[in-house]
Amino acid sequence: MERIVVVGGGYAGFTAAQKLEKGLRRELRRGEVELALVDPRPYMTYQPFLPEVVAGSVEARHAAISHRKHLHHTRLVDGTVERIDHATRSVIVRPRSGDPYRLRYDTVIVTAGAVTRVFPVPGVAQHAIGMKHVEEAVMIRDRLLTSFDRAANLPRGPERARLLTTAFVGGGFSGVEGFAELMSLAHDLLRSYPEIDESELRFHLVERNDRILPEVSDRPGRWVVEQLERRGASVHLGAGLVSAEAGAITLSTGESFPTGLLVWTAGNAANPVIATHTDLPVDARGYVVVRPDLGVGTTDDPVDHAWAAGDGAAVPDLAAGSPGALVVPNAQNAVRQGRRLARNLLAARRGRRTTAYVHHSLGVVATLGLGSGISEYRGLVVRGRLAWLMHRGYHVLAIPTWERKVRVLAVWLTAWMFGRDVVSLASVQHPRAAFVAATHPVPAPRDEAPERAA
Repeated sequence: MERIVVVGGGYAGFTAAQKLEKGLRRELRRGEVELALVDPRPYMTYQPFLPEVVAGSVEARHAAISHRKHLHHTRLVDGTVERIDHATRSVIVRPRSGDPYRLRYDTVIVTAGAVTRVFPVPGVAQHAIGMKHVEEAVMIRDRLLTSFDRAANLPRGPERARLLTTAFVGGGFSGVEGFAELMSLAHDLLRSYPEIDESELRFHLVERNDRILPEVSDRPGRWVVEQLERRGASVHLGAGLVSAEAGAITLSTGESFPTGLLVWTAGNAANPVIATHTDLPVDARGYVVVRPDLGVGTTDDPVDHAWAAGDGAAVPDLAAGSPGALVVPNAQNAVRQGRRLARNLLAARRGRRTTAYVHHSLGVVATLGLGSGISEYRGLVVRGRLAWLMHRGYHVLAIPTWERKVRVLAVWLTAWMFGRDVVSLASVQHPRAAFVAATHPVPAPRDEAPERAA
């Protein structure tokens, strides 16, 4: 039996597998071909919705697309690929349970994506939270809600100020959107927390470069900074993070402040499996080298039976018109590359010509909190509520499967009628805590306890 292995079930891998299931329907049913997808997560994360998961505008499960529910003829391998050895046509898989094993293939599709880029800043590994996966977005939201609960029962002072201070490091799209959405949620929470005054909230956005949102032009970027500052945010441009130890942030500018929540969104880096654990050709940054048709290798030195797409592939940007330009790694490109890869693989199997991937950008659109956004397309800039509606409209159309579209629309409608859900589920991270507490006797309270001023 011929076996096609997809490494990674993100945008590109999930989309490619879907299209291959349709194109190879007969071969899959007859057992002539096996399509296998290897991923440690049983779902594809729709990352553009993570800022709204942070704000509670989208349910966490609705930003995840189940592999098993939507890939009916694909063997799903629950594990992590530790190495791709194309010389022997095999990948080393480490399952969640058991020992690593070798999975052989005839054709490999590398769509492992990228990982969060983290610098060796003291304290970051111990205290920061990323925003690349659903569980991270949920944790950010729960941490903010828990901080409000704790701060509301503390007198004004250093600890209360720390709990009500949030810092985001990284001014790209995910960082700015997550920052703006969380700040919008925090201001909405004030209605339910009369003990906390708006003046106590502190939100810091730290960006090493002299501007945020590099995907948009200068003027819209400045407008976003002005909007965030008008809403009470502190935007630190040209500032790097020096330390995040002992519950405090120290910047390269000399500024320092305590924080109860540190979110790291400082870009992506090559997946280490692709960068250092494969014999496939990679560039200096650790991304798989591919031809315009998404086949691995170069025109002069192609690698047979190997394809790659998504954030972990160095895809030539033929629409840019400049030699050496690479396609921007984002969801818009990854989904379209997955479709093109599947079509080209099917064409190659049938002896037909493949087609180069060319995609002209549809522009950029970002949410800046409930009712506010920005969009830019070929110099046309839309701001405010209209841009926010455009953001929601585009992404509800772009998220895969009609089932998820309907669920997201239903949550938005519910939120419009009843407001955001402000329940923290941080306790689910320790599900046995209540049971363990019940097994231990509670000490008798003291006869006297100090009073706290109202």
